[in-house]
Amino acid sequence: MMLAKKKRMLLTFSGVIGDRRLAFLAVRRRYWNDIIMKTNLSFANPSEVETECLAVLVLDHGSKDKDKSEVSVETNDSAIKDVTSDLLSTGEVTGKIFETTLLHRPAKLKAKRLLLLAGGKAKNFTASELRKLAGAAVRHLKPKGIRSFAFVAPDSMPADQAVNALVEGAFVGNFDPDTYKSDRKDQKIDSFTVVARGDQSRLQKTMDEARIIGESQNFTRELVNEPGNRMTPTILAERARKMAQETGLKVEVYGADKLKELKMGAFWGVAQGSDEPPALIVLRYEPADAPATPVLGLVGKGVTFDTGGISIKPADGMEKMKYDMAGAAAMIGAMRAIALLKPKSRVIAIICATENMPSGKAQKPGDIQIAMSGKSIEIINTDAEGRLVLADGLSYARQLGCTHLIDAATLTGAVVVALGYVNAGVFANDEKMYERFDHAVQKAGEKFWRLPVDDEYKENIRSNIADIVNSGGRWGGAINAAMFLKEFAEDTPWLHLDIAGTAWMEENKPWIAKGPSGIAVRSLVEFARGFAG
Repeated sequence: MMLAKKKRMLLTFSGVIGDRRLAFLAVRRRYWNDIIMKTNLSFANPSEVETECLAVLVLDHGSKDKDKSEVSVETNDSAIKDVTSDLLSTGEVTGKIFETTLLHRPAKLKAKRLLLLAGGKAKNFTASELRKLAGAAVRHLKPKGIRSFAFVAPDSMPADQAVNALVEGAFVGNFDPDTYKSDRKDQKIDSFTVVARGDQSRLQKTMDEARIIGESQNFTRELVNEPGNRMTPTILAERARKMAQETGLKVEVYGADKLKELKMGAFWGVAQGSDEPPALIVLRYEPADAPATPVLGLVGKGVTFDTGGISIKPADGMEKMKYDMAGAAAMIGAMRAIALLKPKSRVIAIICATENMPSGKAQKPGDIQIAMSGKSIEIINTDAEGRLVLADGLSYARQLGCTHLIDAATLTGAVVVALGYVNAGVFANDEKMYERFDHAVQKAGEKFWRLPVDDEYKENIRSNIADIVNSGGRWGGAINAAMFLKEFAEDTPWLHLDIAGTAWMEENKPWIAKGPSGIAVRSLVEFARGFAG
C-alpha cells in the first residue's frame, strides 16, 4: 500500500494528470490568485484620488516634556488637513503606532473613506514603520470587504523610499495562511495605489522592483506554509523548477544517486531514514554581462518535515516542523526576485531538501558520517540535522565556484532563547562581507543580530572518535551550530543566518498574519543587487 501511494505521487508530479493532482492544483490556483495584487502609481492631489479608501499617515510631533501629543497628518494636501483638523484637535487620535481611525464620506475628498494610520513619534519614524503600516492598512481594510485603496506617501520621507516601503508592506499584509479551508472567505486587496510626488519614471521603477520583492517574499511564505504531505522534497523541487522556467533561471535537480556520487555523506545520513527521496536543487543566475567572479552562493536548509529522527522531538508543536525548510524557501524566493531584477552579478543557489524521519534505515546517535569535504562527523543528536545537510551544501557551492557564501536555516532553538522572536541570528567569518550584509539589512528593514564565532567555541564541537561532533551541547547552542558550519565554509567569506525564531510568526500582528514570515528574502535580494558593486 505504501509503495502504491508513493508511485502515484511520483507520477502525479511528473506530468500525469489524475484526480489527486487536479484537486491539488485547484486549491493552489485559488491561493496564488489571492496573493497577486495590482500596484498603481498616482501623481494626483490626494484629495482628488477616487478610491474606496484613502490611507494617510498620522505622526505625533510632541516632545517628552509636553503633556499632550501633537498629532498631524503627514501630507500637505489642504483638503485632507481641513477634514481632519477637528478630529485631531479633540485628542481622540493619540498617534500611537497602529492606531486606526476610519472616516466615511469625508468632505472635499473624492475618496469614499479616509483611513488615518498612526505611526508613533515622528522622530522615531522610519521606512520600516511605514512598511508595517502599509501591511496594517491592508489587514484592517480587507475584512471590511474593501478590495482596492490608495495610500498617500508621506511628504517627510524621500518618495522612492516611501513607495518601496508601502508596496512591500502591502504585499506582506495581503497574505493569509488559511489555504485549505473549505469555507475560506474572499478577503484580499486586488489593487493598491500609492499617491506620491516626484520623478514618474524613477518612482515607477521603484514600484515595479518593490512589487517583485513583495511577490517573491509571499512566494517564499507560500512554500513554507504547505504541510509536509504537500511539500515533500520532490514537490519542492518541482516548485523550484517551475519558478525557474518562468523567470529564466537555469535549474538542475538531483536525487540520491547524485548525493552518493558527490560523497555527500552528511546530507545522505539525514535523508536515508525517509521513504521520500531527497532532492539536491541547483538554481543558477548567470547573466551574460556579469563578470566571472565574484559568485555568490546561497545555500538553504530544506528539511520539509523534521521529526528529529531517532532523537525524536516531543509531540507538542511537532506539526510546525513543516517550516523547517524556511531557509530553502527563502533562497528560492530570493532567486526569483534576483532573476526578475537582473543584477549584474552571478548567483547560484543550492537547496538541500530532505525529510528527517525515524525508521530502521535512519542514522543513529553515535554513527559516523563522512561529509563531502572529507571531514568525519560523530552524530550526537539526530535532531541536529540541519547543519549536516548544509555542510555538504556549502562544500558543493564551493565546488561549483562560489567565492562568497550565505546559508539560511531554521537551525537552532538556542537562537530563539538568545534573541527571541524579534531578531534572527547572523554569524560571519569575514568583516567586509558582514558589513555589506548589514547595509543590505538596514535597507531591507529586517532585523538580524550578530553573534560570535570565536575560535574558543571550536572546543565545543571536538570529537574523541571523529573530526567533529554535530551537537556541541546546550550552552551556546546557536554558536556551536555556526562553528560546525564554519568548518565547511573554510576560508571562503561566509555568512550564516539562523532564522529559527523569525521564520514563523507565533501570533497575528497588525501588519502580518500568524504563520510564515518570509524572513531574509528582502535582505538577500538587497545584498545580491549590490554584490558586484
